[in-house]
Amino acid sequence: MEMNSSNLWVFIETNEKGQAHNVGLELLNPGHSLSRAQGDEVVAIVIGQHTEAAVASAEAYGSDRIIIVEGEEYARYSTDAFAYAFHALITKYAPTSILIGATDLGRDLAPRLACRLKTGLTADCTELDFDEESGNIAWTRPAFGGNLMARILCPNHRPQIGTVRPAVFKKPEQDTSHKAEIVREEIHFSIENIRTKLIEEILDADNETIDLEGAEIIVSGGRGVGGPDGFKVIQQLADALGGTVGASRVAVDSGWISSAHQVGQTGKTVRPRIYIACGISGAIQHLAAMSSSDTIIAINTDPEAPIFKIADYGIVGDLFKVIPEFIALIDEQILTMAV
Repeated sequence: MEMNSSNLWVFIETNEKGQAHNVGLELLNPGHSLSRAQGDEVVAIVIGQHTEAAVASAEAYGSDRIIIVEGEEYARYSTDAFAYAFHALITKYAPTSILIGATDLGRDLAPRLACRLKTGLTADCTELDFDEESGNIAWTRPAFGGNLMARILCPNHRPQIGTVRPAVFKKPEQDTSHKAEIVREEIHFSIENIRTKLIEEILDADNETIDLEGAEIIVSGGRGVGGPDGFKVIQQLADALGGTVGASRVAVDSGWISSAHQVGQTGKTVRPRIYIACGISGAIQHLAAMSSSDTIIAINTDPEAPIFKIADYGIVGDLFKVIPEFIALIDEQILTMAV
């Protein structure tokens, strides 16, 4: 069965258990609107082994069609096997656009595909739109160190490819009754031809326990915390709220806290229910990564700090005086954060 070149593809990244990563399901959200604007369907691409769970998720979150490539060689990601399979699919079906999560895997796979296909790639996007005049996807990403937001079009080559940061978009509404057309492709790559081999996996314990992208409440500290000891009060507020500790780039670069906590252009993009920015001025690199939070609370001594322009609630004051008051009210159950 051949597809015309109006289809938009979303790559559903999976883990070793065959479950879908959130970022692929999140990308089905803009995938729906963009594919409709292009006049066609959103197609989920699943490559892996034992992919039943990922396929079920892609279907429940609204894919019109799902193309599956399964095999032992896809049990763990390798550039050789995945690029080969994905390129074979693109050559056969000729999609017009492809959305890939800006994960470690996606940042490796997408440029390899773009090079083979001799097409453009817009990396680390934070916004997607459809340009009615040209009929192209408008990819928006930070540029010049995050000081500008660039709007990029790829008018002369197909497919258009972009990687999009996790947590930029919300997942669509789940509908377990929705049915997608399932297409299975037999594409195999010899395991002997995979040029990289995993010898040993060493996990960073901090990175394993810090889930900024999935956090409902984040309390972040910036330059205003003054040093590593300043994050103790940030941690106390996060603990009181059942939240996660975040940080600005300057705090991470200063060595006050590990990079696993970093929110920003060079860190994680987040979309929590509540984001509390403590001693963070609000540089564009940071704002671009957390401005989609449902509720933003800012604590800063500078009433002119840019963070106040996007905050739903602002407190001008010393965070070391304000936060203990917050915690006391929470402990007394006078203050709740169900805002």
